[in-house]
Amino acid sequence: MPPDWSVTALVARSTVETLMIALGGTALAVVVALPLGFLAASNVSPPWIAHPARWLLAFVRSIPLIVVAMVCVAAVGLGPFPGMLAIAFHSLGMLGKFYAEEFETAEQGVIQAVSGTGASWSQTLRYGLFPQSIPQVLAFTVYRFEMNFREAAVLGLVGAGGIGYYIQLYVRSFQYDKVAVLLAVVVSVVLLLDQLTFWARRRLR
Repeated sequence: MPPDWSVTALVARSTVETLMIALGGTALAVVVALPLGFLAASNVSPPWIAHPARWLLAFVRSIPLIVVAMVCVAAVGLGPFPGMLAIAFHSLGMLGKFYAEEFETAEQGVIQAVSGTGASWSQTLRYGLFPQSIPQVLAFTVYRFEMNFREAAVLGLVGAGGIGYYIQLYVRSFQYDKVAVLLAVVVSVVLLLDQLTFWARRRLR
């Protein structure tokens, strides 16, 4: 104390970068997790497809995020891009699990009614399953984005860009007055995202 507000411009840039890492990683994870969620749902996929898909999602979730980030940094170098890849990989396992479980809670009568009209498998998913599940799917996705911002802030510790990179930089040089500003911004953004996700989840119900 007191915080050193001379780093305000740097904090703003790094915060935007961290948000972009979280947003890009979440979007990439959703693109892959949705089809995997369909495949892992036992009410729409046969067991010989659903079980391997669930095992794959469990394997992805079992790898710690920091390990994934270190591998991505080693593979593609320092910066926000490996951070985005790490966020996407780690989010994939959890979102795929959430999506599959939500699809399995859908009302089977509706699905059977759509299928009984002669609809194909893809049409049954589109008109019978997905409309029932979309509110919770969106709520899970928004909640995961909030989590990903916090995790993206940590990934900077291994060189994956964002605000975490400057936190570890200033900690190593004992500039704790600047670290205080960075932490205050992280807490403020997390609180703001928490309110936004709460509002979004309530609107989607």
